[in-house]
Amino acid sequence: MTKVALITGVAGGIGKATAELFQAKGWCTIGVDRELDLKLDSISHYICADISDDQAVAQIVEEVHQKEGQLDTLINNAAISICKPVLETEIGEWDSIMSINLRSAFLLSQSAYPLLRKTQGSMVNVSSVHAIVTSVNIAAYAASKGGLVAFTRALPIEWAKDKIRVNAILPGAVDTAMLDAGLMRGHLSGANLNQLKQNLAQKTVIGKIGKPQEIAQAILFLADNNQSSFMTGQSIVVDG
Repeated sequence: MTKVALITGVAGGIGKATAELFQAKGWCTIGVDRELDLKLDSISHYICADISDDQAVAQIVEEVHQKEGQLDTLINNAAISICKPVLETEIGEWDSIMSINLRSAFLLSQSAYPLLRKTQGSMVNVSSVHAIVTSVNIAAYAASKGGLVAFTRALPIEWAKDKIRVNAILPGAVDTAMLDAGLMRGHLSGANLNQLKQNLAQKTVIGKIGKPQEIAQAILFLADNNQSSFMTGQSIVVDG
């Protein structure tokens, strides 16, 4: 039987790469994002929705149930980042980050639980290295990702009896549009985007910025019950 993956933030670099990898491995991929006319060959079914809205989340999961009748893994990947000092961050901006980056994982876990219980499936939360080691002008994002790590530790304790595994990955610098947008916040030296990326790459042991495909491999590992069956409640750093 074909396994079904629900991937949020599928229009972004990591989400798209994850959908492509899962499809290549024979999974049915259902992608969620806010773009109206997104067309990706790697998605079996696309749902345009706001995952911070509880009613929209319930409709997403119901659509998965109607279309596929099962769900084997939930990938909470969608995220936004607003790079500002804390004193300049508006309440609405803080709330928006928390709603999309953290609240959505809570909402989706509640709605998807009955389907995941039937398949004894898995959930993978895409957090960030900023949850444990961060820098200037990104406090709201770091707080949301730290909350996601804590949620990843707590939820599997409740779900272990149902044989649902919950894990997280914490990507470091990955070559995506979100990384580009945050490189000018003052934590690196360089006159242009390429120089900033080179500076950032030199801070890693491996000496490079990660690729979305490399993060997708880690997500697949945690999602697949055959590969990571003895892991739950774990947060794996993938940062070079």
